[in-house]
Amino acid sequence: MRDPALVEALETRLVNAWPSLETQIADGWILRFAKGYSKRANAATPLRLGATLDDGLIEHIAAQYRAQRLRPVFRLTGLEAPDVAERLAQRGFAEFEPSYAMVAPISEELTIEPQVTGESAVTIDAKPSPQWLRQAATSYGGEKADHRTLGEIVGRIRQRTAFATLNLDERPAAWGLAVAERGFVGLYDIVVAPDLRGLGLGRQMVCALTTWGREQGATQAYLQVREANEPARALYRSLGFVDAYRYAHRVRD
Repeated sequence: MRDPALVEALETRLVNAWPSLETQIADGWILRFAKGYSKRANAATPLRLGATLDDGLIEHIAAQYRAQRLRPVFRLTGLEAPDVAERLAQRGFAEFEPSYAMVAPISEELTIEPQVTGESAVTIDAKPSPQWLRQAATSYGGEKADHRTLGEIVGRIRQRTAFATLNLDERPAAWGLAVAERGFVGLYDIVVAPDLRGLGLGRQMVCALTTWGREQGATQAYLQVREANEPARALYRSLGFVDAYRYAHRVRD
């Protein structure tokens, strides 16, 4: 069962760790806009426990997204009132890409980097280099392949940040971002080059970033992963992460 206090703690840190380019507030909901780059930065999300929606507020929020040529998206985390999902379903908003927020205490196991084939090392910088932005965005692909918008988003982070690159045999092979705030370190957009997956590089990146987080005073790590991505969920469970809460986007064609 989700803990509303933990949901709120992680969700408020998410807003700071992955900023949108514009925000609005509407009756307990935060509306975030970022040119369509990533769903979490372009969705309406409940800000407080019991946030409600009526037909007028749904239409108002949808209109704000249409005005920016964005598809209206609601992101339901469990903080919203119990009838919100059904209200959205009645208006044609279907569930899309359910995901989990996962959390773990920063244990010794989370900070010991595993051995992988070949020579590998993780470098961490406080600011993103042009190379990090281009290479990470290219590996993300799809809606997140635009390195310019990625740069706009991460350039707005005001918390302590770690932009990590894992080099395997002197080749950039994996990328990740960590953001430390008030006892937590959030792990964002960890990605491995498509032709190098399955070598343990994702595990090494997670361990390197949580080690950095512990050095910043964090005692817990959190991340978000799609429900359908069972290989990643299995990796995180093996490192001590457990489900904190399930969330899903609601979209209408």
